Amino acid sequence: MANGEDGCCLKDVLVTFQSCLNDQQEILMDPYVAGWKGLVRFLNILGTIFSFVSKDAVAKIQIMENYRSSDQKDQYSTLHSMVKYELASNLVDLKKPGDQPPSGCRTILRLHRALRWLQLFLEGLRTSSEDSSASALCTEAYNASLAKYHPWIIRKTALLSFYVLPARNTFLELMNVGTPADAVAMLEEALPSIVKVYDITEALYAQHNLLDIP
Repeated sequence: MANGEDGCCLKDVLVTFQSCLNDQQEILMDPYVAGWKGLVRFLNILGTIFSFVSKDAVAKIQIMENYRSSDQKDQYSTLHSMVKYELASNLVDLKKPGDQPPSGCRTILRLHRALRWLQLFLEGLRTSSEDSSASALCTEAYNASLAKYHPWIIRKTALLSFYVLPARNTFLELMNVGTPADAVAMLEEALPSIVKVYDITEALYAQHNLLDIP
């Protein structure tokens, strides 16, 4: 497992999510994607254990960047404008992806689900005792979020890979913000931003019956 020597500080990544919301509490697409780019860098620091998330996230980030550089880029400036535009234009793949590129709604939903896993895992690290197992915390977070959306082989591979995670305090040191106590304090400050972005996305998707796009 790699260390945080390349200078990727998770605090900087999480703070990016604080800039995701405009005055109308709508999620701005560019900061959201930037936040995910940072999360991918952080996951890559931890080694190949989380590649089942990071590789998929990279593909989804590219799809959203393509939408943001297309002729319809203004329609994708916020999550709310994207949902309104794609639904009105019948672009959302509500049954299964066809020959056309995955919709922005489907793409963000995959990132949204992964964000829930990461939120639960980091929250577990923040609130657990010093002798807790990062492996157990990660497994619990995965089973409560992403597991139900993954086929059996991916679930099995992911759960096996979690066994090599280090002790909780060692993992917290990988966050490159100082001592484990410093990392806990950082998470306490920064995690509410991810929670807020997640909750707004969840409510928007629920409102439009988009939470189960295949």
